[in-house]
Amino acid sequence: MRSGFVALAGRPNAGKSTLINALVKEKVAIVSPKAQTTRSEIRGIYTDSDCQIVFTDTPGIHKAKDRLGARMNRESADVIQGVDLIYLVVDGSAKFSSGDAYVLNMVKQAGVPVFLILNKVDMMTKEQVLQILGQWQQRYDFAQYFPLSAKFSSSFDDLIKTTASYLPEGGLLYSSDEVTDEPENFRIAEIIREKVLQCTEKEVPHASAVIVESKKFTKKGCEIQAMILVEREGQKGIMIGKGGSMLKKIGSLARADLEKLLGVHVYLTLFVRVESEWRSKDARISEYGYGGAFRDE
Repeated sequence: MRSGFVALAGRPNAGKSTLINALVKEKVAIVSPKAQTTRSEIRGIYTDSDCQIVFTDTPGIHKAKDRLGARMNRESADVIQGVDLIYLVVDGSAKFSSGDAYVLNMVKQAGVPVFLILNKVDMMTKEQVLQILGQWQQRYDFAQYFPLSAKFSSSFDDLIKTTASYLPEGGLLYSSDEVTDEPENFRIAEIIREKVLQCTEKEVPHASAVIVESKKFTKKGCEIQAMILVEREGQKGIMIGKGGSMLKKIGSLARADLEKLLGVHVYLTLFVRVESEWRSKDARISEYGYGGAFRDE
């Protein structure tokens, strides 16, 4: 048996979260078309009779505008340095940019095999796929090349099998029935935040955070109270909506996914609070579970 750790690295919106969910066949990472959806490393665990692969989804590497962004970038760099293999996930439908060059240079220095995952091939012609693969081959000698669609591909068996062949021999790193090691409350908070991302626009989703304040299982189901944090009063008004309409919409969408996660009926109560400039405060970033462990730089 082989087992080991694989990091998914790349720019925001490359499709890393969609891919990790597809690989472990369960939603362990939230997904949104908005940039910087993933704020901390998320592990997804794949296990079969021949291997156990611990995939780590990392925050998209971007030009940081605040303390949260800087910590997200640093966490991605830290994760890349501690794995057996790296997937460099790139959006094949987007032009190569300076950001791509920065991430490529980062993974080059990791000292482990790197697979190029050319994602979103469903948006490209076969000729475009071949052309872009050729361009990436000139940039770096990747261990393997996999053009695919994380969203629409029906099977990832070849990717799994090839990945396992690059991992060291060893036993299980997690129990065979685990698909993630994320705490349940964090997964609940992330599901709610996903709906915030889905329902709000402009700066509001990026200024938002979610914390679970209480969770209680009863004979009727699970009672959850969660707080959505924003940075300004104006954002609070948008989050609540006229007559509470936005908050109700977010709660309704989140409740459906939470019931799938917990397997019981969910009674969800949401509140909104202003936490001024929390994205620039290390203590708050850590409290909300984003950006990895704090350390002085």
